[in-house]
Amino acid sequence: MTHDHWTEVKVAREATLAPPEKAKAKLDSQNKLYVRDRIALLVDEGSFVEDAQLANALNPGLPADGVVTGRALVDGRPALLVANDPTVKAGSWGARTVEKIVRVTEVALRDELPIFWLIDSAGARITDQVELFPGRRGAGRIFHNQVALSGKVPQICCLFGPSAAGGAYIPAFCDIVIMVDGNASMYLGSPRMAEMVVGEKVTLEEMGGARMHTSVSGCGDLLASDDTEAIELAKQYFSYLPGSWRSRPPSYDASEAGRDFTRDLVPAEESVGFDIHDVIDAVLDADTFFEIKPAYAPELVVGFGLLAGQVVGIVANQPAVKGGVLFVDSADKAARFIWLCDAFNVPLVYLCDVPGFMIGSEVERAGIIRHGAKMITAVSEATVPTVSVIVRKAYGAGLYAMCGPGFSPDACVALPTAKIAVMGPEAAINAVYYNKIQEIADEGERVEYVAKLREEYETDIDILRLAADLVIDAIVEPENLRADLIARLAAAQSKDRTFSHRRHGVPPV
Repeated sequence: MTHDHWTEVKVAREATLAPPEKAKAKLDSQNKLYVRDRIALLVDEGSFVEDAQLANALNPGLPADGVVTGRALVDGRPALLVANDPTVKAGSWGARTVEKIVRVTEVALRDELPIFWLIDSAGARITDQVELFPGRRGAGRIFHNQVALSGKVPQICCLFGPSAAGGAYIPAFCDIVIMVDGNASMYLGSPRMAEMVVGEKVTLEEMGGARMHTSVSGCGDLLASDDTEAIELAKQYFSYLPGSWRSRPPSYDASEAGRDFTRDLVPAEESVGFDIHDVIDAVLDADTFFEIKPAYAPELVVGFGLLAGQVVGIVANQPAVKGGVLFVDSADKAARFIWLCDAFNVPLVYLCDVPGFMIGSEVERAGIIRHGAKMITAVSEATVPTVSVIVRKAYGAGLYAMCGPGFSPDACVALPTAKIAVMGPEAAINAVYYNKIQEIADEGERVEYVAKLREEYETDIDILRLAADLVIDAIVEPENLRADLIARLAAAQSKDRTFSHRRHGVPPV
């Protein structure tokens, strides 16, 4: 190799290591970190091994062809990385970009390694479309491989900027999408394209911004204030998961619960609202709850936590929001989280206080039956250790959606004031005796009659009777619930994980 070749290689490599001044100034003005600074925050120092750093090196101005890929350790655990460089043609994809990403997904499939996707890309370079779009190793192969990786290894996405057009599907196929407020966006068509094609005038934030996706569409899971927080959230999320479907999640030192489960924590009167986070804190180790999708369908709370140092997944109704009634979005949110936990061997704890699914023409038109069936499908298919806790009430199909006795939980337990019924007392009495009640002219007599009916109904659904009839497995005092869950989940660790033999079901999506 001549001296000139040494120089050329050095120049090409150095071009990939730092952005030009103008590009750096733009990053600073957007409150963004350079791609290699993002990687440095994520991975253990000195552990990153880069692949294809000199991709497209003969074409000046396209260092690494706009994407940094390789292997590293994240908190001591092996992982793969794909990180767009927005200083290179806005992080857009060329033919070499796509090939680099395809190769990472192939390594992930072969070696069963998790992938961190650090996305900040304007999408495909139209000028390179023939080389990158339609072929067997074109961009479509990325998505095909992501689908094959789903449930095999964790796929974790930090979205720092745009993820446009076809590229928007990379986050969509990931298990979690963390979006940076003000910078991150996902959309199939830009606002300019929307105006041109469908005549809609809309801002980028309204069309596909971080706040919209984390609260309205559900395409985003967590909102981060900046790049640093997004990476920290990604690492926290990863800490609850195994490296692949073959392993169990990591274990940690046990600690005490976040608060005492006192007997007044859950109001006995079902019309009185309370925050289910208080119950979650009384069950889990202190400060270990990692909530997912907190701003989306908040009538249902899902997330990971530690129970005596062991990772569990929480699915909990939230009486403080819409009375904890299940809607289309909350059913979707639950189904995806349950599938996630089951794929990666995370035991499930259901905390049930549910009046049922929402009724009315609006939700029927939105397909609530189909979406409810999707949630119940996920509940049915999950084979991880599972305990369902009737915290206060479980009415109608809400009992089924929250893994009632018919869905093979390892145990269905209840607090002493809990109720299980087709519907609540008021609704039941009204449904069955409405005409008879209306016929009673004297108001005092009518009130007395309704009170008598209510007493009979309450006796019928009394939790002690349900325990006596073996509907539920135990009535547990609040102060003993945490210890009961720890013991039951530990006992279920060796359970058989078979659900049924088939290629796959046809879920009511």
